[in-house]
Amino acid sequence: MVRIYCVANQKGGVGKTTTAVNLAGAMAKAGARTLLVDLDPQCNATSGLGLQPTASHPLVACEPLRQGVRQSSLPGLDVLPGTRSFCDVEALTREDRNQTARLREQLTGGFNAYDYVLIDCPPSLGPLTRTALACSNEVLMPIQCEYFAMEGLAQMIEVIRDVMQSEPNQLQFGGIVLTMYDHTLELTHEVDAEVRDFFGEIVFRTVVPRDVAVAEAPSHGRTVLDYAPRSRGSRAYAELCLELLGRT
Repeated sequence: MVRIYCVANQKGGVGKTTTAVNLAGAMAKAGARTLLVDLDPQCNATSGLGLQPTASHPLVACEPLRQGVRQSSLPGLDVLPGTRSFCDVEALTREDRNQTARLREQLTGGFNAYDYVLIDCPPSLGPLTRTALACSNEVLMPIQCEYFAMEGLAQMIEVIRDVMQSEPNQLQFGGIVLTMYDHTLELTHEVDAEVRDFFGEIVFRTVVPRDVAVAEAPSHGRTVLDYAPRSRGSRAYAELCLELLGRT
């Protein structure tokens, strides 16, 4: 049965898209049929895998999901590209119950061909993020190991709880991922301790370190596992993938 993960955080620059792309790549390398859905109008998940944003988003055009899916250079990993079209973005983010229901039906209708689906959300609490949460089995939340890591977290958790209540037995809190981890900084250890003390076992044991290879990989249209397989970042995402799959 397909497992659908929503990678979300209302705060930008926390490694959300980087985590979605590299986790999807790690899952594909583990032999799983994987789909990465780019719902962020910035389209970084799309371009980070060497693909071009679509001129017209299939979710707006009401096309079957399979018609919009593209193959990445990594075997086993497909991508539903995002769009930078202002009209399409506006249509996707419209506050409308019928629109939300239609998007959910379109998204979930094309997922059965995959083992795992990861949805990269925009850095907001808007309709796209809420729709992605409503379509998902679990939500993964990357948190940057810096001073403002906890800022806005209560709002994000409140939105997740709202979706859990409206979709009983559907969505679970999959976990929190600590990103941009610098072992040499006291602040990093303070944030780590605070997050783990508050959230407990929800926080993944694996942390994603600051690594230049992780930052460079998207400019080459590749995951860090392909770009620099022996790097610390590559090892971290491989271990995070194994830890995540071990929880299912």
